[in-house]
Amino acid sequence: MRRQKRDISQRAYNRGYQQGYQGRSDENCPFQTDSGRAHEWTKGWREGRDDLQNGIKIQASQQKIMGSH
Repeated sequence: MRRQKRDISQRAYNRGYQQGYQGRSDENCPFQTDSGRAHEWTKGWREGRDDLQNGIKIQASQQKIMGSH
């Protein structure tokens, strides 16, 4: 069961990261505001947005989300 929860959190983070890296608004979060998945999504979104603003190349950003958060 724990592995499944981790996978859900990781997927939420990855989706948020991709949205942030693409320059999309944080209002696009598909999860309820106070949920753990929303927190992971937002954390990923912030990192993706920061990487975009700092000029991180797409290949490096993909490697980042393929690793762990």
